[in-house]
Amino acid sequence: MPFLFIFLLFLVPAVEVSVMMRVSDAVGGWNTFALVILTAAVGVSLVRSQGLVTLMSVQRKLATGEVPGQEIVEGMMLALAGVLLFIPGFVTDLVGLLLLTPFTRAPIAAFVLKRLQLNVVTSRFSQSNNPFGQGPFQRPKPEDDNVIDGEYERKPDPSEKRPESHQLGDDQQDDNKRQ
Repeated sequence: MPFLFIFLLFLVPAVEVSVMMRVSDAVGGWNTFALVILTAAVGVSLVRSQGLVTLMSVQRKLATGEVPGQEIVEGMMLALAGVLLFIPGFVTDLVGLLLLTPFTRAPIAAFVLKRLQLNVVTSRFSQSNNPFGQGPFQRPKPEDDNVIDGEYERKPDPSEKRPESHQLGDDQQDDNKRQ
């Protein structure tokens, strides 16, 4: 996974620069710059409006007692689309627009949600291999409870020889000091 991240870290800017150079050759440098700024501005406003629509859908599902899993995944995809649209470049803008438009976002979110649910189910079954014997959100079973509640009192050991000052009470020690 770290290799993929490093690979994308170098690949994405190289592809973006290449595409920008080709667009710049076709339409001119200032027009390319204006297009990049325009796509960022339009993308941010679209992400905001689509985010509000998704938020309303989440609230509607919560009001009816349903789990808004699809909407939460779509909200994460909208956040990613906002980041991609804000990054200068045409390739990231294209991917951001795919994540932004509802008719492409919904099937992608359904696929991601299905994969997430599959991972949750498989991780539940793999908890039986847990060396601690329980999952992170499970309480210990009552028969496994080894806590013993009790009180204790410290009594002096008669076989120990203690100094005389320890054997006398505080009042007796004070009297000895005064004399």
